[in-house]
Amino acid sequence: MRAKLRQTPQQLEWVAVYKRILQSVLERRPSGTRQRLADALGKNRSFISQISNPIYPTPIPVQHLETIFAITHFSRSEKEEFLRAYRNAHPRRLTLLKPRVRFRKLSVNVPDLGDPQLNARIDECVREFVEKLGTVIRMSIARNKPGEEQRNEEADQ
Repeated sequence: MRAKLRQTPQQLEWVAVYKRILQSVLERRPSGTRQRLADALGKNRSFISQISNPIYPTPIPVQHLETIFAITHFSRSEKEEFLRAYRNAHPRRLTLLKPRVRFRKLSVNVPDLGDPQLNARIDECVREFVEKLGTVIRMSIARNKPGEEQRNEEADQ
């Protein structure tokens, strides 16, 4: 179980600051942005409401930041202001952020089978395939990190 870290009143104010920035950005985006963000994070829409509401002191998990920036299209100044507030609220948290594989959206046309249940099964198959593909890609990247080539070549022999 993780220990709950106490935040100072100043840190809680900085949390409210970065949440107000996110809230402002989301309010200027087209309808459906919150749902797209929830989908990209693998969360419910209520999670997006919670992380964008300055009343709730719950911090935004650091691993979600890049996805949030990609989906919501922060301006450069908004992103800088957000990260400054985030850094003040959570001084060590951004150092935990590891470089992530960036993703792009790809639309795929599939046949309409005329049956909502069958269409849903096809959609789920495509989602599962893409998740598995992502896992293979991440494994490949991890396997081919600099300094790993020699170990991988030795393992292949």
